[in-house]
Amino acid sequence: MNLSGKRVAVLVEQQYQELEVWYPVYRLREAGCAVTLVGPEAGRSYPSKLGYPAKADVSAAAVSAGDFDAIVIPGGFAPDYIRRSDAMLKLVREMAAQGKPTAAVCHGPWVLCSTPALRGRRATCFHSIKDDVVNAGATYVDEEVVVDGHLITSRKPDDLPAFVVAVMKALAGQR
Repeated sequence: MNLSGKRVAVLVEQQYQELEVWYPVYRLREAGCAVTLVGPEAGRSYPSKLGYPAKADVSAAAVSAGDFDAIVIPGGFAPDYIRRSDAMLKLVREMAAQGKPTAAVCHGPWVLCSTPALRGRRATCFHSIKDDVVNAGATYVDEEVVVDGHLITSRKPDDLPAFVVAVMKALAGQR
């Protein structure tokens, strides 16, 4: 699938799950997307759960939803830190409000719980945050990938192939 010209933000923060950042980054780049790592601070390296660094290309405060066609929110413990950043939440809220593909895997939907994005939607997530997703207004389903309009969610790293295919289809305007 050729996605040349598409721009994707991948959020980074400390304690991210390695595969949930790098698998989408490399798959989307292979498809021709311009992928930008967005963190609280530009130029800062954020260590994964195992210490692997992800250096933020830009700060969330320096970008807006107009700069991207889609956003990917990884899991691990990073969502707990992402939720503490007003600029990161603002970007996610804007992306979802504009109906742009808003994708979250594993614990990533925790970030969506801090926005209105889950209200009235079907979604999945890592089982330990199911109650949070339901309390944020979503109908939880246990499937490898759930696409409800522009919202794309998955449960765990094993679901990444289906998750990234769904993100790519959304970017290409396919259902």
